[in-house]
Amino acid sequence: MRHFLLLMIVFSIMSCTNEKNDAEVTVDDKAAAIHRKVLTLDSHTDTPLALVRSDFDPGIRHEAAGGGGRVDFPRMQEGGLDAVFFAAFIGQGPRDNASNKAAKEKVLKILKHIHRAVAEYPQMAGIALTSADAYQMEKTGKRAIYMGIENGFAIGNDLSLIQTYYDLGVRYITLCHTRNNDICDSSTDPSGPEHQGVSSFGKDVIREMNRLGIMVDVSHISDAAFFQVLQQSATPVIASHSCARALCDHPRNLSDAMLKALAENNGVIQVCLMSDYLKTIQQHPEREAALKNIKATYGSYSSMTPEEIRQVRKLRREIDRKYPKMLATVSDLVDHIDHIVKVAGIDHVGIGSDFDGGGRIEGCMDVSEMGNITRELVKRGYTEEAIRKIWAGNLMRVFKDVEQFAASK
Repeated sequence: MRHFLLLMIVFSIMSCTNEKNDAEVTVDDKAAAIHRKVLTLDSHTDTPLALVRSDFDPGIRHEAAGGGGRVDFPRMQEGGLDAVFFAAFIGQGPRDNASNKAAKEKVLKILKHIHRAVAEYPQMAGIALTSADAYQMEKTGKRAIYMGIENGFAIGNDLSLIQTYYDLGVRYITLCHTRNNDICDSSTDPSGPEHQGVSSFGKDVIREMNRLGIMVDVSHISDAAFFQVLQQSATPVIASHSCARALCDHPRNLSDAMLKALAENNGVIQVCLMSDYLKTIQQHPEREAALKNIKATYGSYSSMTPEEIRQVRKLRREIDRKYPKMLATVSDLVDHIDHIVKVAGIDHVGIGSDFDGGGRIEGCMDVSEMGNITRELVKRGYTEEAIRKIWAGNLMRVFKDVEQFAASK
């Protein structure tokens, strides 16, 4: 009898263990199947910053830990990421004719490098121009590469450049970056607002973007500018890489009032993998001091020479090795998705990693780990249809609305 009871206890323990493993496998299998099935799109990466370097080849697999960036075509395939927006970033410089000209030339150079990089690997990737292109490329196994511009400083005060950029494939423009420009006020300019929102020229920019079929990106802009853009734009807008301010009180994030307004606009916020926008985390004092020393020595990226930028990146990698940054997690990311769904609805949230621009979290350090986000969504009970909307459907709806408005003009 005693042996029988012991045997029953053993079987009971084994049964509980097997049930737990089966449950875990079921979540993994379900998540993997959904991740393969739905179109997955990342609305914002700064990978073009690497493309302009002669030593970076997007067709070869790199290691993020070794300074190889967080996105390349092989890792996109590994992570099941079907489409991505490569953002041509330009830091805010002086607003004079010479600086405007230099900004334009830099952006044109970056866009040229994107075209060249994709053309070198026609079996792996292709330039995407319409909302339908990603779905077509997905059928052939190609990665769809869209293009955006981060910072309307690239326009200067020349509206005709918007057409130039559209013709080169640009399908969204982030109106400003960390400082005010001629279009609108930034959410993080230390000098405060200049236009009290959107300038008169900025309104012309928005109208021209609407006319051509370029999505208006409200990430980085001030709260006042955000609400004015919603009033001005004839089409829904996107926040290509922002999070929920209610969960992390950062000016780059959107408040609940902004989320509700965005939903009324039929727009979408693409949740960012930037730890600083997801959660307030106390960092090593030595790390913070070292980073402040770099900034004091070199200033902002927009004022650095290419050699200085390489040196700063090297110094930052050394700091990361010595004082690793404490990061948010995939769970923290999905907390933001949960909150946005609760406030704005399932039709108004997506994912914009900001990889190669600071985006990285525990569990999704580079594009090869994108499937972990789907796993967390499945774990929390999101349906396949909801996950389809989050990964690409919502942004593509906005994209299509923008295209149709332009086609009607």
